[in-house]
Amino acid sequence: MDILDTYKTIKSSGKEVLFKDRNSKFYGYAFPIKTEEDVKNIISELKKQHHTARHHCYAWQIGTENKRYRSNDDGEPSNSAGQPIFGQIQSFEITNVLVVIVRYFGGVKLGVGGLINAYRTSAAMAIEASEIIEKTINKDFVIIFEYKDMNKVMRIIKDYDLKIIKQELELSCKIYISVRKKFVDKIKDVFSSLYEIKIKELEN
Repeated sequence: MDILDTYKTIKSSGKEVLFKDRNSKFYGYAFPIKTEEDVKNIISELKKQHHTARHHCYAWQIGTENKRYRSNDDGEPSNSAGQPIFGQIQSFEITNVLVVIVRYFGGVKLGVGGLINAYRTSAAMAIEASEIIEKTINKDFVIIFEYKDMNKVMRIIKDYDLKIIKQELELSCKIYISVRKKFVDKIKDVFSSLYEIKIKELEN
């Protein structure tokens, strides 16, 4: 059975997009994020940038296997802004992303249907203005060993092209590595079979 170990996200913040409907302006943005703290910081900056705008609506999704998400209507009628934005995040099948739509009211009410269309369209435009990339889901491990076993450990790391995150090379050594999910069992077996070398999975 193939292990699904890739996900899609955006490479960097996309350029600002603008959608207009009956004098209302909807400015759309997409940002790569890792934490809810990132969300707070970005929203705070956009509120400074667009301090006269009436609504700063958004949706975000974080995580690969255990996804977390939230949407916010920021004063618009319930489910007329945040949910349509989140729907586009799902439609593009991306994660670790925040999409924000800033609305300047143009004096004409759009109705719930008009709002849903405007926020959905702006969100799609913001995501399309970003470069979508595919990444692998990785697990992090620490390998614990004596200095004399350094060559053995480094040979395995080289043979399997493992990514080293950091190293603590003293009398007792620790090397932190990142392993693509589908190779995890194999790598654990290889290191576990070696005498005096321990491998431990880290909480991501």
